[in-house]
Amino acid sequence: MAGTDPIAGSLEPTAGNEQPTFLKHFNQKPFNEMEALSVNLKPDERIDQLYSQDIQIIQSPEVFAFSLDAVLLADFAKLPLRATSQTVDLCAGNGAVGLFMSGKTRGQLAEVEIQPRLADMARRSIALNDLTDRMTVYEGDLAQVNDWIPKDSVDVVTCNPPYFEDLPDSQKNPNRYLAIARHEILTNLATIVETTSGLLKMNGKAYFVHRPDRLLQLLELMTANRLAPKRVRLVHPKPGKEANMVLVEAIKDGKPGGLRFPTPLTVYDAQGHYTPEVEALLYGQH
Repeated sequence: MAGTDPIAGSLEPTAGNEQPTFLKHFNQKPFNEMEALSVNLKPDERIDQLYSQDIQIIQSPEVFAFSLDAVLLADFAKLPLRATSQTVDLCAGNGAVGLFMSGKTRGQLAEVEIQPRLADMARRSIALNDLTDRMTVYEGDLAQVNDWIPKDSVDVVTCNPPYFEDLPDSQKNPNRYLAIARHEILTNLATIVETTSGLLKMNGKAYFVHRPDRLLQLLELMTANRLAPKRVRLVHPKPGKEANMVLVEAIKDGKPGGLRFPTPLTVYDAQGHYTPEVEALLYGQH
């Protein structure tokens, strides 16, 4: 659930009060006051919505807000349309990735989140969007996910994990919510990849967003856990800048080889405007 600052293109989690320009913000006064009452908005919460989608998501400056990496991951993932399919989003945070993917499938989506406050926000966002018949939030450690979801039963697993290892000398955000979202305090990449593989049925697909400097580690862990990497797309903040995100697709028990590198995605052009692909994701087709 680590995020990026969508304005600067950095890898810092968005603190919630940094409101991206690509979101409609309703603050504590959503356009439908009855909807706000029905989901019991807390005093510090607001409802945000992408201009390109009808999905509304509860966020808080005290907790965490989704950012561009969640939007890119949801777009990168390919979900089965069929109603019998099962998709699981690990490290779900406030549920943004799963909610953004809900329009891509008629199947079931499960969100797994260890922080109770964020899991509660995800549940209420699901209710706000009238998706309780297709979406479920499981609150707890993803290492115990098979207590809720059987092994080898899932078609797609997505994950926007904590980006940074929990090292003794690493500087962490004093906000506990953000520290857990950014650093591997309550889980780590090895556990996440192992859990992902355990959930997926044969030929199921995994989709991750991460930092380029951990790509090699991610690919090695995938290979060690029966996940064959098939597609890697780098994301650059602007022309001439190094990539600061990477999107990875893998297939469980897929044939080795066949790794593809699609054209990299660039967020901003040289003039500082969103590139057409990103603008379409955030604001919709014009």
